[in-house]
Amino acid sequence: MTDSLRSTARSRATRPLLAGAAVLTALALAACGTTEAPAESTEPDAATASDVITVTDARGEQVEIPAGVEDVVALEWNVVEHLQTVGVEPVGVADVAGYTDWAGLGAPLQGEPTDVGTRTEPSIDAIAGLAPDLIVATSGRDAGAYADLEAIAPVVVVQGADAASPIETMFADLRLVGEAVGNQAAADEAIEAYEAHVTEVSAMVEERGLAGTELAHMDGWEAGGQVSIRPYAEGALLPAAFESVGFVNGWPGEGDPQYGLGSTDVEGLTELGDETHILYTTGGDVDVFETLLGDNAIWNGLPTVQAGNVHRLPDGIWLFGGVDSLTAYLDAIVTTLAPTP
Repeated sequence: MTDSLRSTARSRATRPLLAGAAVLTALALAACGTTEAPAESTEPDAATASDVITVTDARGEQVEIPAGVEDVVALEWNVVEHLQTVGVEPVGVADVAGYTDWAGLGAPLQGEPTDVGTRTEPSIDAIAGLAPDLIVATSGRDAGAYADLEAIAPVVVVQGADAASPIETMFADLRLVGEAVGNQAAADEAIEAYEAHVTEVSAMVEERGLAGTELAHMDGWEAGGQVSIRPYAEGALLPAAFESVGFVNGWPGEGDPQYGLGSTDVEGLTELGDETHILYTTGGDVDVFETLLGDNAIWNGLPTVQAGNVHRLPDGIWLFGGVDSLTAYLDAIVTTLAPTP
């Protein structure tokens, strides 16, 4: 354990002793026998050792969190967005620069959080230096660091994704974060606002003649001279979102059980329907579809490519985010496919 962790652990260890001293003092004053009524105070009651919120996180763990948390560290970008949605600006964020590139349009970063390492390798020392009240992580990441993190502050883990119910899982994660910071009402309000927006977008999709249009969202990158493509299959968050407003997922393959993500190469894209629209973003990286596939015979031979049905959506919309990211994503699709005059 590092010196900073030992210091934090000693600090936490003294809290019960201080609380006990406060109780003894109160008993001594009561024993004096004064009959004078205590003065009324307009200030909120001071927090006591019993002022805790208990939540059950994605691990099935019951986590006790001090009421009224203020300093929160977020180890995944979806968690950053959820925290901001319920009114909390994280003091620490994993990969601040990456968040700005990949999520800064849909859910702009608030405040000036400290960078606490990468999303796969958070810096324990950086997090301990912030002395947070709470740390929020996402299932599937950072599991090996939980013991060290829990020595610093309570750790709540959200599910992040579930291909069996992607939208509902996102809502559940947002509600869990809201509950953990004592503001579940804000989470419920945000979900209601998102669902109302879905209704509005559905009407626009119908009015603009887009209902039933097949879409296939995918990522692409180059490795070892080969282009790899990651399509968003049934059960992924993005298809679940655009299907909810009247579009159809045009990718026929299967994805993984958590995120609904598939894998293919250029040859695999021949499975796409002739009128399927391909959607993608790049987040500032090389535009694989335009640059690396620009002279690929198979790519250029796809009927949907020849029809001009390949669309780069605005960068900076996080594809695994929350209600703000999905709102921006749905708006971008409609604007791209049927721009207003």
